[in-house]
Amino acid sequence: MTFNPDIHRRRSIRRRGYDYSRAGMYFVTLCTHDRTPLFGEVINGEMKLSEAGVIAADEILATAKMRHNVLFGEYIVMPNHMHGIIVVGARCTRPRCTTRPDCDAGHEPGRVQRAPTIGDVVRGYKSAVTKRINQLRNSPSSPVWQRNYYEHIIRDDSAYLKIAEYIQSNPRRWREDVYCV
Repeated sequence: MTFNPDIHRRRSIRRRGYDYSRAGMYFVTLCTHDRTPLFGEVINGEMKLSEAGVIAADEILATAKMRHNVLFGEYIVMPNHMHGIIVVGARCTRPRCTTRPDCDAGHEPGRVQRAPTIGDVVRGYKSAVTKRINQLRNSPSSPVWQRNYYEHIIRDDSAYLKIAEYIQSNPRRWREDVYCV
């Protein structure tokens, strides 16, 4: 059955009227399907990644390298979710990037790339992780992620620092975490 907005009344959890391609910082949380502890386990307050967890972490770095106007701040891969700060709108131009000296993209000289939306970044990340994990598990169509994701617009440096601390301390607080199953 195809999506029909008159029948399937999905309510968006995004902020109405907000431009999610706008330069800014966003705190995102992505949960695994059925909150399955796929990415490893917390032992003595430290996250020990499984093979799938290593893939999830690697794809964060690959996403930042591939999308030259996206940077990642703090992030953590937990047993059944990941938290990350995504910075959108870092401008990348050729022949040399001003914000990304590691840029080796083959886009046109002097062309500024359109900033992706947070949805674009999350969708690409989830797709890449799912593909690699399903290859690892030899299960081509198994779900890895829950359907949506949580995001919070970071408005200032103070909020960024609080969220960064939350992300860094997540393994130490695992037993109290709402995502702990």
